[in-house]
Amino acid sequence: MHLLEVQNLTKRFGGLVAVNNVSFHVDEGEVVGIIGPNGAGKTTLFNLITGYLKPDSGKVFLRGEDITGLPPNKIANKGLVRTFQIVRPFRHLPTIANVLVALQSYRGKRRIEWIKTPERKAMEMLEDVGLSDMALEPAENLSHGDLKRLEIARAMALEPEIVLLDEPFGGLNPVETEYMVKSLQRIHLDGHTIVIVEHKLHALMRLVKRVIVMHNGEIIAEGTPKEVAENKKVIEVYLGRTV
Repeated sequence: MHLLEVQNLTKRFGGLVAVNNVSFHVDEGEVVGIIGPNGAGKTTLFNLITGYLKPDSGKVFLRGEDITGLPPNKIANKGLVRTFQIVRPFRHLPTIANVLVALQSYRGKRRIEWIKTPERKAMEMLEDVGLSDMALEPAENLSHGDLKRLEIARAMALEPEIVLLDEPFGGLNPVETEYMVKSLQRIHLDGHTIVIVEHKLHALMRLVKRVIVMHNGEIIAEGTPKEVAENKKVIEVYLGRTV
């Protein structure tokens, strides 16, 4: 049984087919990348999987359970969580308080071991992403890169079965990108399953073993980073020329 299985998802906005009959699966422990040009349907796909949009047709299964169209909070409490391209923390709260909010969820409370306090759990999440020294800083004082890592910490506080990351490297400078790569490598080594939508391919390819390529709402290729990089259709989409 696959950890996540997407079957024939389709979403239309009027005459525009944003996601067209998309199917793929993710197994436990994988790190999978989803790439494609702007407008390919990647974020819409994430929104369908996580309940922010309802599909016109198709199904989403988490460990064999049909979660299609459930509200986002119920999907998150089942262990499928996500981050967003645009980070919107509680800006006037301390950094640690932003993680504590996530721990007030049903799943967050269940995942706190009896020997730990919520504060200790939140600090562990901040340590995992390299933000423990900023725990008492208001979130509004964090850099863009730090806010991206805070977004990861909030998601991981729920100890998800699988986490979907929407452009975690977006807007990061090279130093911040390196910090993020190392944070995600630690999260994966801890046994977490990750799906990443990203445009910064150099950083992404350091993390993933399998890549799914979308274009015009459809999957046009899937394989290892090397296989995808050599795929003629992918080269045509990215470079605008045939090979």
